[in-house]
Amino acid sequence: MGWLYLAAAIVSEVVGTSALTPSQGFTRPVPTIIVLVSYGAAFYLLAQTLHTIPVAVAYAVWSGAGVALIALIAWALFGQRLDAFALLGIAMIVAGVLVIHMLSNASAH
Repeated sequence: MGWLYLAAAIVSEVVGTSALTPSQGFTRPVPTIIVLVSYGAAFYLLAQTLHTIPVAVAYAVWSGAGVALIALIAWALFGQRLDAFALLGIAMIVAGVLVIHMLSNASAH
């Protein structure tokens, strides 16, 4: 169940972060509400995750997956460019998350 909570926390955080640009510095009400609700949900779900997954593992996966997903969303929705080094860095983050999830005994609680 912890990994399900973590996945939901990641999605919530990505939704909230994606709404930051449209909120225009919290001057537009609907995107601002999306940011606040999404971040609240993300932290609640992350806290639930910590009942079964160690904080170091949960936070590494949460932040790593969030960075990679936000970079892709920024490219797809906001036209931000990703050069070869950015793509390499994202690939390394994803690889690190996969190593932790699939190979590390630290994820066992």
